[in-house]
Parts: sequence; C-alpha cells; structure tokens
Amino acid sequence: MRMPLVVLGIVLGLTERLHGSDWAGRAGLALIALGLVLFFVRSEASDRAPVPVRSPVSGRWVPVNSPADRVPSHGTHELGQTYAIDLVYAPDPRSEWRPVVRYPLAARPETFPAFGQPVTAPADGVVVQVSGWQRDHWSRNSWPGLAYLMVEGVIFRSVLSMLTLSAGRFVLGNHVVLDLGDGVHAVFAHLRRGSLRVRRGDRVKAGDLLGEVGNSGNSSEPHLHFHLMNGPRHLTASGIPFTIEYLQDGVPRTGVPGGTRPFNTVGTG
Repeated sequence: MRMPLVVLGIVLGLTERLHGSDWAGRAGLALIALGLVLFFVRSEASDRAPVPVRSPVSGRWVPVNSPADRVPSHGTHELGQTYAIDLVYAPDPRSEWRPVVRYPLAARPETFPAFGQPVTAPADGVVVQVSGWQRDHWSRNSWPGLAYLMVEGVIFRSVLSMLTLSAGRFVLGNHVVLDLGDGVHAVFAHLRRGSLRVRRGDRVKAGDLLGEVGNSGNSSEPHLHFHLMNGPRHLTASGIPFTIEYLQDGVPRTGVPGGTRPFNTVGTG
C-alpha cells in the first residue's frame, strides 16, 4: 500500500485548486509522507513456503542484494521485491567482481559480460506483462556514477513512475512478468532493449527464452533483477520467497545464494 498512498497524495496535491480548499494539499502531503515512511518499515515476512523454481540464468553468477543476506533484500517491500535478488554474470573465476570501480566513470553496457546473457522461464507460465522499449544506458558503478544513480534512478525514475501511474516501469526498465499459477508471479527486470522474445498472453515452458540481460531502468551495471510476488500488479503485490538449485564451492545446494559468493547454476542447460 506504500506506492498507492504516495500516488493518491500527489493526485490530491495537484488537484487542490479543483476542491476550492487547501485541505486537499495538506492531506496530499500527509499521504506522501506516510507512504515514504512505510517504504522503510519492516513488515512481517511471508508465511508462504518458498517456491522452488529453476534458475532464470545459466553459468557462473554473483548474487547481490540477496534475500539470503537480509529481508527486504533491496531495502524496501515496494513493487513486490521483498525477496528479490540481483544476479551479475561472472564467468571468469580469476576476475573478482566489485560493486564499485574507480575507473572508468562510465562504460558501455556491451563491455560487461552479463549484457546479452539469455534469461529463461524458471517454470511453466503465461506472460502477463511485457515492456521492452527503454534504452540500455551506460554503467553507473563508479562513485560518481552511483551518486548520479541515486538522483536519476531512485528519485527521478520513482517519481516518474508514480506520476505516470506505471507501477515502477521506469525503475524496472525493460521487464517481463510471468504468471506461474497458484498466485505466483515472476518478475525479470533490466532486460536488454530489443531482446524480448515473448508477448503478452504467450504460454511458456520452463527453460524457454524470454529475453536477454540488459542495463535498462534503475541499474548500476548489466544484471538480472529477479523476484516472485503474489499478484501481477507491482503497486499492490507482496513478495514471495523462492529457492533454486545451485552449486557453490562445488557443493550442491538448494535455497538462495548470498554473500556475493559466486555460484554455478544447475538444471538450466
């Protein structure tokens, strides 16, 4: 309910003159403030058992902002991303991934190994949302880039999403939402423009190609943002935990990788 409160507050503020009273402006500011505060209020963890799915990517990856490390994993429950995970492709064990670099200040997305990596369906499902027109921007993983990301991404994109009632579209970038059945919906965000292989209404099987990893939306570098939620609408959905099978240090595991420790996928060939 956080995002709807903020949206309602903005609407009341913008239509204050139509009501002929300043009560609408005061109510709008109060709703906006309440919504923003609730962004950071910890809610109860989902009482639903984790849903087992296939990994949506294949190869060697680094888990970032993982629910294995904290919940909510991205610092907010908004957009149904309580149990979201960011996956960065790291095919070379000799090259350590770093969240922040000194140089270059920005780089083209195609210079990153994750850019263009296939993203596949983690289970059978139906495509309920597709958005693929946003550009893939340069990286923002330097200190100046991260500062810009906070302003342009966290503030501008979030506000733009609210003003256009687009449910976080400008934050998620190019994305796909799958209905996996039983009230479970899977979200794949920051996809590459022009790479989407599905349309709304398509039925897919586990392992079918959905698109490619990109760097659209609120993203510091090419990676896949993945999470499960209990409805198709980002504004009102709540996050659902999940598990995948993976290899870490050569040991088969079932759960969610974390600690920015590289892992290898299994069963996604």
